[in-house]
Amino acid sequence: MAILTVLKYPDPLLRQRALEVTAFDIQLSKTVEDMTETMRASNGVGLAATQVGIMSRLFVLEFRKRLLHFINPEIIHASGEVVLEEACLSLPNVARMVTRAKNITVRYQTIDGIKYETIFKGFIARIIQHELDHLDGILIIDRSSEEPSE
Repeated sequence: MAILTVLKYPDPLLRQRALEVTAFDIQLSKTVEDMTETMRASNGVGLAATQVGIMSRLFVLEFRKRLLHFINPEIIHASGEVVLEEACLSLPNVARMVTRAKNITVRYQTIDGIKYETIFKGFIARIIQHELDHLDGILIIDRSSEEPSE
């Protein structure tokens, strides 16, 4: 396994939309392992592939000691609304108040290519929305009405 370099804003790769994953192979497994190690080494709760310069629709997250991998994720339903402060590994020393859905239904695949549709609520739903934004080139500074302070 390897610790990857986390890209920092304003790196232009952070603004690009990631491409669908089509190969569910040993390389994908290695990428997920490296991203997990990088997320943990950075004290993050989630990490999108685009944050480490990999333009693939995948992210990892760890919540309550549960490690999850999302390949080709999409939110198919969202409800409720909650505003909380968020931070980001790609925006060091920046935190913004961001409005997110309270509950979401996500369609995604695992590293084995198996398809799932799962309901997530609360903080884990927020992490998923944050990481999915990265796959679309969206950052917390785009979701906040607060003035940038850099």
